[in-house]
Amino acid sequence: MPLRRLAMIAVLLCSSAGANARAALPPSLTGALNAAGIPLSAVSILVQEVGKKSVVLSLNADKARNPASVMKLVTTYAALDTLGPAYTWTTQSYAGSPVVNGVLDGNLYLKGSGDPKLTQEQFWLLLRQIRARGVREIKGDLVLDHSAFAPIAQDTAFDDKPQRPYNVTPDALLLNFKALRLTIVPHAGQRVALLSEPSLSEVDVTNLIETASGDCGEWKEGLRVDELARNGRYRLVLTGRYPASCGEQTWNLGVLTHRDYVAAVFRDLWRELGGTLTGTVRDGVVPADAQTIAAIESPALADIVRDVNKYSNNVMARQLFLSLAADSPATGSGAARAVNTWLVGKGLDFPELVLENGAGLSRRERISAQSIARLLQSIAASPLMPELVASLPLAAVDGTMKKRLREDGVAGHAHIKTGTLEGVKTMAGLVQDAQGREMIIVFLVNHASAQRTQAAMDELLRWVYRH
Repeated sequence: MPLRRLAMIAVLLCSSAGANARAALPPSLTGALNAAGIPLSAVSILVQEVGKKSVVLSLNADKARNPASVMKLVTTYAALDTLGPAYTWTTQSYAGSPVVNGVLDGNLYLKGSGDPKLTQEQFWLLLRQIRARGVREIKGDLVLDHSAFAPIAQDTAFDDKPQRPYNVTPDALLLNFKALRLTIVPHAGQRVALLSEPSLSEVDVTNLIETASGDCGEWKEGLRVDELARNGRYRLVLTGRYPASCGEQTWNLGVLTHRDYVAAVFRDLWRELGGTLTGTVRDGVVPADAQTIAAIESPALADIVRDVNKYSNNVMARQLFLSLAADSPATGSGAARAVNTWLVGKGLDFPELVLENGAGLSRRERISAQSIARLLQSIAASPLMPELVASLPLAAVDGTMKKRLREDGVAGHAHIKTGTLEGVKTMAGLVQDAQGREMIIVFLVNHASAQRTQAAMDELLRWVYRH
């Protein structure tokens, strides 16, 4: 057969495959995509019944795309399967010398192991244990041991908004997500009132935010924070206009360095507990001859995974990802190697997979809809299925799906992990349809207008539920 004719047949076959993919999509879905200005070339879709090889819907399923936070499915499944749902992290305190009459004439050490959820309340309990051991006065330094993780530079390149909570970098001694929680209380014609938690005495907050009129809208976009550091003290200057129509709102900021944040919280809580610290706060490593005097465990991994997926917590996901690394100190590349090795061992070789931080907060990470569907098939057949699926947002009920599909039959029947970046909108999970079948659904969009595709995604969820 002449080469020219073979080439023509190949073109016709490709065109036919594309047409079949288009024809397979429900008209209501293609209409919603058209209304959003999204070409089908920017979309990947795969719908498949759990336990079945046949595909209900498929469009560009093998194309590698940025999955945004849907990548957390890979990280959380790997963690549950390799570490176990009861796995915990331990934060320990050590004394560099004996405690005599309430005085530690040496250094106090705090060593982290990567706990994704060491909150201020848990930290207080750790310090309370130290006081219960008789320590009242620390004459040496407070030394913070972050050595379980390799140092990670603060990356402001992602969207140049370093104080946004999702941009907090991982740390082996991550405390309270390194967050300052501000409650904004508007007063007509005046500056807003601010309530701060934790109340960091070493951080000066200059509030210049004015109460404004108008619709609430994206109120955070009208505010700005400038962070200034000098001689060991921090000053936050808050400016902008806040619509009174927003009422009270919470504004979370990721401020200070990890060391300075722990130092500020420690000094405040230690003072409340009646303790004193003579020395400074610095980073270091626990010496071999130091004695353990207190320790506290994290919640179980199954609970951590729930927070990661329900609320798409990026810093927790990145902590979890690094905890999978085989190298010491843990690195992102080491974690990626560990996850890839685990996937191959599960028979889930994804050649297109690109892992950077395991959270999806990345412009580099890639995976295909087909690979995500295979991952979900594996999850559905795993004894860990209840833990993983229960961690996913439930449509119209909780997490990132709480406000969607409330007046629809699919409400309460879809466990869906969502993902959003600029130019990226995604979802993947399980839907129990009207006939009681468990259906896998994956929908990835990479396009400049991706944020306009929520209606199309909701339409696919409705269609899968009904059909």
